[in-house]
Amino acid sequence: MMNGDSHHVPKEGTKKPKLMKLSSYVLAVRPWSLSASLMPTLLGCAIAFKFSSPVTSEFSILILLLTLLTVVSVHGAGNVVNTYFDYVKGIDGRKSDDRTLVDHILSKDEIVTLGAMLYAIGCVGFILLAVISPAKMEHLALVYFGGLSSSFLYTGGIGLKYIALGDVIILIIFGPISVLFAFMSQTGRLEWATIYYAIPLALNTEAILHSNNTRDLESDRQAGIVTLAILIGHTFSHILYAFLLFGPYIAFVVLSMHNSIWFLLPLITLPSAFQIEKRFRCPDTIQKVPQETAKLNLCFGFLYVLALSITDPQRLPFIH
Repeated sequence: MMNGDSHHVPKEGTKKPKLMKLSSYVLAVRPWSLSASLMPTLLGCAIAFKFSSPVTSEFSILILLLTLLTVVSVHGAGNVVNTYFDYVKGIDGRKSDDRTLVDHILSKDEIVTLGAMLYAIGCVGFILLAVISPAKMEHLALVYFGGLSSSFLYTGGIGLKYIALGDVIILIIFGPISVLFAFMSQTGRLEWATIYYAIPLALNTEAILHSNNTRDLESDRQAGIVTLAILIGHTFSHILYAFLLFGPYIAFVVLSMHNSIWFLLPLITLPSAFQIEKRFRCPDTIQKVPQETAKLNLCFGFLYVLALSITDPQRLPFIH
């Protein structure tokens, strides 16, 4: 019995560190933020499904899964790159959401390895997608590598985030690029009109970044970087956040009046949006606003995708 017990205890002891290490890697990817890429990808696939032919069964579940794998992997890699460069440049501090390097949960080498692995997974997903997708390889590659390079350059290389261009990148990647990539992967068509559908999600997603930059305004200024929040100050940052947060709801009211009543579904999240906006105004409660905005983005995006999915295709404008 003693021999059995002595063998049993080390096994439990070895499992815990492995599980803790795995959870550290998961946290480093910032899973709470992945809705920002998940929702526009699902939206692009939903648009493709609405306009696919039921006779030829153009829509593919396998392409959907590969698209999600590719986009979410690149997004996760971008988060890891952001963690690394924010730490190296001394931007992450005591109030940072991401404690991975600040609290020495993972080493810099482990973060670099994780980022490389996620980019590799994204590239494998893209190669498989290019093989089975009806889209032209060059079109898919243009959109994919445009998104991949932007995810790196956000904080890596020239560091667009640090020269007040991060907001522009977020609006493009987590809106038009993701929606267009998902739509094109399914249909093989390059429809720029998908940008129209991407705008509400892009604005809502930009609200996540802007709330983060507004919260960190003083620490970012001390670190010597420039963000849009620093350029426009607290008052206009609040006005911009309110526009990013509530603008999409106004758009859905207009869509419901002209196209389909189902576009009122995302308004279910409107009470939560008012609560988050109230917390944004107070320095004591703004700390968790970025994560709360990301949770809102997940619910908001899901209801938007659902609304579009159950709307009659004849009532959806611009795409034929």
